[in-house]
Amino acid sequence: MKRLSEDSPITINDFEEVRIEMSINGINPTEETPEELLQLTQEAYQAAKELLEAAKLQAKDLLVVGCSTSEVAGARIGSYSSPQMAEAVFGGIRKAAGEKDVYLAAQCCEHLNRALILEKEAALRYGYEPVNVIPQPKAGGSFATAAYHHFSDPVAVEHIRAHAGIDIGDTLIGMHLREVAVPVRIAQKTIGEAHVVCARTRYKFVGGSRAVYDEALL
Repeated sequence: MKRLSEDSPITINDFEEVRIEMSINGINPTEETPEELLQLTQEAYQAAKELLEAAKLQAKDLLVVGCSTSEVAGARIGSYSSPQMAEAVFGGIRKAAGEKDVYLAAQCCEHLNRALILEKEAALRYGYEPVNVIPQPKAGGSFATAAYHHFSDPVAVEHIRAHAGIDIGDTLIGMHLREVAVPVRIAQKTIGEAHVVCARTRYKFVGGSRAVYDEALL
């Protein structure tokens, strides 16, 4: 699969090439136009950029993303998996994460117990043990499949503790967030037709009424 660059802008021609490559590989592309896919990329980039700025993520922090392309298309979750939409959304989020040097983890669907796809470098850095599974559009989800194809050295892991997360289409990412999760309101409230929910995490407060806290960590 053609790899979408973290650095260069994604164009309509990129999606034309992806459509052709899918057809060659026996994958039936859905009917979205290149213009519609580019719009999804822009929306996904904007959502991720807003969250990363609000959450104040540092280089090498973890961002978990769950995405239902069915919901992006306006259908019921699990009923309209779209590899093309996944490519579009993944491209936008990956670009925003790359600008902050943040690790991106793509949550698989319930069929794979919401396992995650991330770069092997990230798994080793955080001590996550890889497991053996390759996501597919109907068993793992199109978004995780896109991540697997575009990461340089992808691995699957069962659990992470991410510093922030984006839930596109009510995919339930909470099990992979650190304590304590804090909702983040962003201006980009949808990607396609899917509801977008974002969260950052903060350190736990300890101590009683006399405790003093570092406001930079709130």
